[in-house]
Amino acid sequence: MTHWFHRNPLKATAPVSFNYYGVAAGPPASKICNDLRTSRARLLELFTDLSCNPEMMKNAADSYFSLLQGFINSLDESTQESKLRYIQNFKWTDTLQGHVPSITEDEAKEVHRSLKIAAGIFKHLKESHIPKLITPAEKGRDLEARLIEAYIIQCQAEAQEVTIARAIELKHAPGLIAALAYETANFYQKADHTLSSLEPAYSAKWRKYLHLKMCFYTAYAYCYHGQTLLASDKCGEAIRSLQEAEKLYAKAEALCKEYGETKGPGPTVKPSGHLFFRKLGNLVKNTLEKCQRENGFIYFQKIPTEAPQLELKANYGLVEPVPFEFPPTSAHWTPETLAAFDLTKRPKDDGAKPKPDEEVKPVKEPDIKPQKDTGCYLS
Repeated sequence: MTHWFHRNPLKATAPVSFNYYGVAAGPPASKICNDLRTSRARLLELFTDLSCNPEMMKNAADSYFSLLQGFINSLDESTQESKLRYIQNFKWTDTLQGHVPSITEDEAKEVHRSLKIAAGIFKHLKESHIPKLITPAEKGRDLEARLIEAYIIQCQAEAQEVTIARAIELKHAPGLIAALAYETANFYQKADHTLSSLEPAYSAKWRKYLHLKMCFYTAYAYCYHGQTLLASDKCGEAIRSLQEAEKLYAKAEALCKEYGETKGPGPTVKPSGHLFFRKLGNLVKNTLEKCQRENGFIYFQKIPTEAPQLELKANYGLVEPVPFEFPPTSAHWTPETLAAFDLTKRPKDDGAKPKPDEEVKPVKEPDIKPQKDTGCYLS
């Protein structure tokens, strides 16, 4: 699915040594710092490790964040901050400014769950941690509310894409597929609207992707809604619904080309080259022709001038973010460990702070080549 979902570049971070000479005044403090350095390095390595699976990523993240908790929260679980809260600054890049293989059912479930977990992580950060940042999030930057909200919605939309593919393969009722597609299109529209007030130079490519996905899944909704109307002997309305699907599919094709030509952060995916994309075009064409034949032989119904209003609500398959919490503070953090950090011995020039000109090197992302395009079947 690497070449189907649009992704902004991975967020890079400056090295952090966790060397607090003089401050880390005893063996327990030194061990915490060493474990933090090691666990952080391991976590960052996994972001570009093609052999990494969700369990490996979760274990590495839990290991690092359980240790980091001692730098953030009081050990007595009160609302007070740790005395080490301001000892370390972190520097990050900003992601905006600065052919699908066949997958197994288990892999599809993993993609589906991972996207829901990702939505939950973004939601948790937005509600519980970003408001507490020492340096407030700047407008248009990664941690600003509009961007985080767009990430949440996009994760939900992409998870629902997996649900739709599954529903199509298992030949669920056209009404359910139409409703899921309509809800997914609404997700993409909402994400696009969330980014509408951002500077186009940074958001245009991302928004173009969201817009093309909105058109694509609205076309899916009209296509399957047309099948539902035909099954209810409303052939004239079915034809008009399929005509609308045909128009929106053509618009999605045009937007795919515009997306490919739009400059902006992140690799360019190629949705229109996928069999899953092309199959919709054939499905719309064949279903429309069938409806027209049936209307000419049996129904003789007038075709409405206006497309039917989609007032579809899916009762099943809707995606909600999986609730997320950071792991509990590591057992290595004890009152004795915290006492071993002596902030009175902190250098006056605060060498822990990154220098203004310190360079954060971009993350070198793995080049995942698309395999044979089989249409994203779940086998």
